Amino acid sequence: MLRQLLMSVNRAMNKLSNWMEPAMLKILGRASSINVRKVLWLCDELDLLYEREEWGEGYKSTHSPEFIALNPNAMIPVLIDEDLTMWESNAILRYLATAYGGDWLYPDNPRARAPVDQWMDWQSTELNTSWRYAFMSLVRNSPAHQDPRLLAAACKGWSHTMGILNQQLEHTGRYVAGRNFSLADIPIGLAVNRWFETPLDHPDLPAVRTYYERLTERHGYTIWGRNGTP
Repeated sequence: MLRQLLMSVNRAMNKLSNWMEPAMLKILGRASSINVRKVLWLCDELDLLYEREEWGEGYKSTHSPEFIALNPNAMIPVLIDEDLTMWESNAILRYLATAYGGDWLYPDNPRARAPVDQWMDWQSTELNTSWRYAFMSLVRNSPAHQDPRLLAAACKGWSHTMGILNQQLEHTGRYVAGRNFSLADIPIGLAVNRWFETPLDHPDLPAVRTYYERLTERHGYTIWGRNGTP
């Protein structure tokens, strides 16, 4: 009986210790990656402590058996939170906001959350695909992305997609999913920075420009967004 009591006390003390000193998050990925920077910016917004390991281009290979065991897609970022391992940057954002008090960014109410999810998914399916060829050509100088006709079409498509964002920002007057800053502004805010940092002819999109300046008021955006890295 005494042994059972001591075991119960020990378990309770362990729980208390874990509550007082939560395990530190681990983020795998190079800081120049736009998808890694999403996670780092959110950690700044939520005041989360983390350690980061350099993985990806120029660092440890994501094709190593060690990394493939964590993410079979061989892509960054990867998040490790105790016994949980996650990949896909937008999924990581949703998890961290839900697990660590980010309901002001990612509301519990389904109707309030819906536009946040909508614009996060739009970023990954529409906006990301529209800039890829132009970015690879003009920023990465990829030999495989130098066809003038394809580049012109890509720049036109990217401008069209940014025009959709401009219309939405005109509608809300402030942020992507409404009047308040939300989780959707993290991936889209980084994409906006990439737009302005890419050397192409930018059409006049005043709402996007105002949004860009507004985001710069946030500490995390000045570090992980508008920092000179496309």
